Amino acid sequence: MNADDIRSMVADSLALKQRFFGENAALLLDVGRRMAESLNAGGRLLAFGNGGSAADAQHFVAELVVRLDRARRALSAIALTTDPSVVTAASNDLGYEAVFRRQVEAHGRPGDFALGISTSGRSPSVVEGLRTARTLGLRTVGLTGNGGATVAGLVDDLIAVPHADTQRIQEVHGMVLHVLAQVVEEATQG
Repeated sequence: MNADDIRSMVADSLALKQRFFGENAALLLDVGRRMAESLNAGGRLLAFGNGGSAADAQHFVAELVVRLDRARRALSAIALTTDPSVVTAASNDLGYEAVFRRQVEAHGRPGDFALGISTSGRSPSVVEGLRTARTLGLRTVGLTGNGGATVAGLVDDLIAVPHADTQRIQEVHGMVLHVLAQVVEEATQG
């Protein structure tokens, strides 16, 4: 790797972000406002993913529970990746595919939001979590890459980054989540 390689990576990332946000700003505004409506009405947001997507889910939940830019009331949001006892018990007793499904069954209520994050759109645990959320009447959002794959057919709103490289997809996901948090925070009462 050399300096030109780094410049090329950054240029690719910036071009992807400009294209994605140019095409999806209205979708993000709409999804963020509906999340805020649900949270303002006493709903909850459940976020989940694996690996880097788990970290993204946790980061997003932290922004909602604590704050992004301004003092406001705490919002009800849970990252389904943060309780090792639940994650390991579900994995051991039911199989890893059930790890998010079981928690959605426990915490999700009609009108809540389920945000499943999978760069491939095919993660079995995320797919099962979203499938269960939809069955239970939660509003489902998929944050994916390259078309959405299996997740696309399971969500009310698909936010798919048009790229195949996991690194580039995750770079956009981070900004998507900050944008959603900003929209939610601006529309939050109290």
